[in-house]
Amino acid sequence: MSEARVVLSTCPDARTAEALARALVDERLAACVNLVPGVRSIYRWQGEVEEAEEFLLLVKTTAANVALVTARIEELHTYEVPEVVVIRADGGSARYLEWIAGQVRVP
Repeated sequence: MSEARVVLSTCPDARTAEALARALVDERLAACVNLVPGVRSIYRWQGEVEEAEEFLLLVKTTAANVALVTARIEELHTYEVPEVVVIRADGGSARYLEWIAGQVRVP
């Protein structure tokens, strides 16, 4: 089983998404972050149903770095409660998964 993880987070705009992605990669907390524009989110917030256009971040990291990635997203994000959802990568290209592990710092 792989130690790779994909962390999902949404951002309100390109500037926030780019700043978070760049910080995570520059600090070697993530090997890669994909920024997916045009995500339409419908959610409940403070008792009301809200709707927003957002950017989705797909953060590629390792299990060992999930807590650090989560803390950094929470620190830098503009949302009061930023989305941080972690998905375990149970498979995939062995070479790509090895590349992820080689790009992030070991905590």
